[in-house]
Amino acid sequence: MLKNKRVLLIAGDGTLGMYTAENLISAGVSVDIICLDMHTSQNENLRFFQMDATLPNLTAFLKDNHYNGIVNFLHYPDAAEYPAYHKLLCEHAEHLIVLSSYRVYADEMHPVTEKAPQLLDVSEDTAFVEQETYAISKARMEKLIREDKIHTNWTIVRPVISFSDKRFDLFMYSGQEITDALEKGTPLYLPNGARKLTAGWDWAGNSGKLIANLLFRETAKGEAFTISSAQNLTWEQVAELYQKVIGIDILWVEEDVYFSHAPNAEDAHWQWRYVYDRMFDRDIDNSKILAVTGLRKEDFRSVEEGLRLEWGKRSS
Repeated sequence: MLKNKRVLLIAGDGTLGMYTAENLISAGVSVDIICLDMHTSQNENLRFFQMDATLPNLTAFLKDNHYNGIVNFLHYPDAAEYPAYHKLLCEHAEHLIVLSSYRVYADEMHPVTEKAPQLLDVSEDTAFVEQETYAISKARMEKLIREDKIHTNWTIVRPVISFSDKRFDLFMYSGQEITDALEKGTPLYLPNGARKLTAGWDWAGNSGKLIANLLFRETAKGEAFTISSAQNLTWEQVAELYQKVIGIDILWVEEDVYFSHAPNAEDAHWQWRYVYDRMFDRDIDNSKILAVTGLRKEDFRSVEEGLRLEWGKRSS
């Protein structure tokens, strides 16, 4: 199905993009990646193009290029900017995959399926809906995509938090915060209220496999999919894995103590609100994407194995 096809990944040199590329190349696909940083490829089936993926730049780049598939990993804080990109990309590919997020889901359906209500539609937090520029922007982008009745060769993907050696996530800790705490010998504080909640958390290798396997599936077009291997660990179990694999010290505390030790404590309360889905139960039902891709539970690595692999990259 994939052999000899050409796929473009926009902003594809990050956590999800490189594993998507790896899975595609393994299947015989030639992959081009547009990214801001300079990269050198040692694989004849992988090329990097250093550029800012603005609409004029993409228009010029795609003028003489047509791809079998395009995966767009870019985020558009102002969703109103996206339709022009959507038209361009749909017209230069047989299949376009667009990155949304599991964060669009409200906390109203358990387990979470693709039919779960979205925060944009049901949240009574008007300040959040008016000011938040990720989950709400993604939901607005999805609406705009569905309103376009001309271009229908798209698929929306909603990845859960996906960790790799580029970023290790634990509740609201991300980026270098975990490794910095380990180096300093300081504990990570986590709120007791999140302890038994299911974390929307997975290894980026699993996420990249799912995205790559959605490409060129006719039954995936015009649909949205949650990207998760659905191992569905609680935040407590995730924390225990970090303790086991990297040796970080975890302290479970009450909410006020957590806030007093949270990164960037001066705006921690707003950050809590901004990503308050961390306090939602994210028990994922991934039966829809398994049915379309043909993947099985056995096709994914355990998150513990993924964490050991990614941590080994940093310490080697």
